[in-house]
Amino acid sequence: MTATDQAREMLAIAARAAQDTGGEDLVALDVSEPLPLVDIFLVVSGRSERNVAAIADAVEDQLLEAGHKRLRREGRHEARWVLIDFGDLVVHVFHEQERVYYGLERLWKDCPTVPIEQAEPARAE
Repeated sequence: MTATDQAREMLAIAARAAQDTGGEDLVALDVSEPLPLVDIFLVVSGRSERNVAAIADAVEDQLLEAGHKRLRREGRHEARWVLIDFGDLVVHVFHEQERVYYGLERLWKDCPTVPIEQAEPARAE
C-alpha cells in the first residue's frame, strides 16, 4: 500500500501551516504498510514550547478549516511533543530535544519518505 491522495492533500495543508509558524526539519513518512489505519506521519520540530504549541495549533486549525476531523490530540499542555491524529495523517510536533531523544525517524527508518512541498519564502518588496 501507499499513502492515499487524501492523506497527501492533508500533508500539504499541515506542512504549509507548520512552515508558516516556524516549524523546522519537516519529514513525512509513508507508514501505510506497517500501520493499516494511518497513511502518513508528519514529524516537525519547534524551537521552544511556545513554538511547538503554535505549530500544533496552526496545523490543527488549517486541517479543521479544510474539513478534516481530528480524532485525538495529546501533549498540548506540556508542548514538548504534541501528537495530532487526523486518521490518515498523524502529526508529531516535537521540541528539538524530544525529537532527538525519541527518534521517530530512526524507529520508522524502513518506511519511505513522502515529498513535502516547501513554502516559498516571502519576498521583500
